[in-house]
Amino acid sequence: MKSQKYNKVVLAYSGGLDTSVIIPWLKEHYDCEVIAVAADVGQGEGELSGLEEKAIKTGASKIYIEDLTDEFVDDYIIPTLKAGAVYEGKYLLGTSFARPVIAKKLVEIAKKEGADAIAHGCTGKGNDQVRFELSIKAFAPEMDIIAPWRFWELNSREKEIAYAEEHNIPLKINRETNYSKDKNLWHLSHEGLDLEDPANEPKYDSILEMGVSPEKAPDEPFYVKLAFEKGVPVSVDGERMKASDIIRKLNKLGGENGIGIIDMVENRLVGMKSRGVYETPGGAILYAAHQALEEICLDKETQHYKMQTALKFSELVYNGQWFTPLREALSAFVDKTQETVTGEVKLKLYKGNIINAGMTSPYSLYSEEIATFGEDNVYDQADSAGFINLFGLPIKVKALLDEKNKKLI
Repeated sequence: MKSQKYNKVVLAYSGGLDTSVIIPWLKEHYDCEVIAVAADVGQGEGELSGLEEKAIKTGASKIYIEDLTDEFVDDYIIPTLKAGAVYEGKYLLGTSFARPVIAKKLVEIAKKEGADAIAHGCTGKGNDQVRFELSIKAFAPEMDIIAPWRFWELNSREKEIAYAEEHNIPLKINRETNYSKDKNLWHLSHEGLDLEDPANEPKYDSILEMGVSPEKAPDEPFYVKLAFEKGVPVSVDGERMKASDIIRKLNKLGGENGIGIIDMVENRLVGMKSRGVYETPGGAILYAAHQALEEICLDKETQHYKMQTALKFSELVYNGQWFTPLREALSAFVDKTQETVTGEVKLKLYKGNIINAGMTSPYSLYSEEIATFGEDNVYDQADSAGFINLFGLPIKVKALLDEKNKKLI
């Protein structure tokens, strides 16, 4: 237990299990004032309702509930989407890029309130502790950080629930449905309980909240058309709207058609593997549409190099390194590549599948006249012979050398 004395602590507060018990725990162990900060990143009214009353009743002196949804979408989701960043080929980074925007606001409020420290409810086994703390260091390098999970006596979710019951702290969970969840506009994650064994098939009928399983999706396909301007989604089926509303609309359409359900075992930053189920219906649609548009708008070298940077970009976001020179530099590169990523993409949604149904762009590099299998007057097929001779010259030279050496043996 740390002996440091704090007068005022700002707590990243969600009203979930961890942060619900941390408020009274901080007051008991540090005899400090606790100010709760809840971030609205599009998780829905159900997740935020009653937070103010709950925080005050459990010991907070005040609570800030900050609407960060559009900032989250415009400054974090969209840059990551444009980069095409996907962690380990599956994870669309829903929790990862929500932490920097929350941490930035925590620091702002902590400075405003003259707080001595910032506290969070992340476990010592997870990635979020890194994401929060690296972001806090970027804006308040001297600020103390309290992470109770690293040293307190409540070292299991079962003990936390018992503590909450002893202190009359209301919870929306119980021991039988105690999945660890994180929800925002972009996604919903599920971890723990039966999911901790990768041999177990997820109980989709009971855990899915943003949509249905593919088996329960409609038997008829659903078509949707998305428009992008410089890599940014601007409309759905011809209706222009801000990016956050586009995600909301696609979450509904995708959820109804069983889209965006990911079951994966990922490599955490702290060294272990973990298994989780992610629901990202709208995000999965946007990524598919954006990638399809890039296929016709980007030249080969840019497209291939961007794929390499996407891998690094995903690692930076996953590892909590959003506020770093490299991430900013990669975003500058990505923005340059997106100057011609403008056009429309039509997708077919069918029982968990996203199927391309056509794309157009005024900047399309695809030429039907050149690519056609029919007769054309713009491509001399005889030119390919000389190209192959030069392209294959190293292979030919190596083969001739091998034959020569065999004769010497």
